[in-house]
Amino acid sequence: MKKIILALSLVAVSFTYAQDLVITPENSWFKAGVNVGLPLGDTADFASLTVGADFRAQHLVSPSFGIGVASGYNHFFGKDDFQDLGLIPLAGFVRYYFQPKGLFFGTDLGYGFLTNADNNSGGLYINPQIGFHNEKWNIYGFYQHTFAQNDIDLQVVGVGVTYNIMF
Repeated sequence: MKKIILALSLVAVSFTYAQDLVITPENSWFKAGVNVGLPLGDTADFASLTVGADFRAQHLVSPSFGIGVASGYNHFFGKDDFQDLGLIPLAGFVRYYFQPKGLFFGTDLGYGFLTNADNNSGGLYINPQIGFHNEKWNIYGFYQHTFAQNDIDLQVVGVGVTYNIMF
C-alpha cells in the first residue's frame, strides 16, 4: 500500500506543478511512440515478447531538465499454456538532456495496472531509460520493472521510439 501511495503522490505532484506552467511549443510537447521488449527473470517463464504504445506529455523546466506524465499499454505475449496479459502504466517522469540534441537519460515512476491477470491489479512501476533525442524523435533503451501484487515481478528490457508533437 505504501508503494501505491508513493506512486500516486508523485503523479499528483506532477499535475500540481503543471498548473503553474506556461506552455509553449518551445518547452512542452506530446510524445507518442512504440516499444518492443524481451521479458527477463520469472517473466520470461510465461511471456515471450512485449510490444507496447507509449504516450507522454513533457515540459522542460530548463533546457536540460524535463518533467511530465506517462502512460500507454504494454502487451505481454504468453508462451506455452500461459495467457497474454497487459500492463497500463500511469507514471510521472523526469529526463535529463545533456545537449539540445544527443544523449538523454531519465526514469518513469508510478503504478502499473495489470489486465487479464488473475488476482493481481498491479503494483509499483519503474522504467529507467537512456537514449538519443533531437527536436522530433527520441530513440531509447529501457529496463521496465513492475513490482506487482502476490510476489509477481514483471521485468522487461527493450527499445522504443517516440515522435514529438509540439503543443
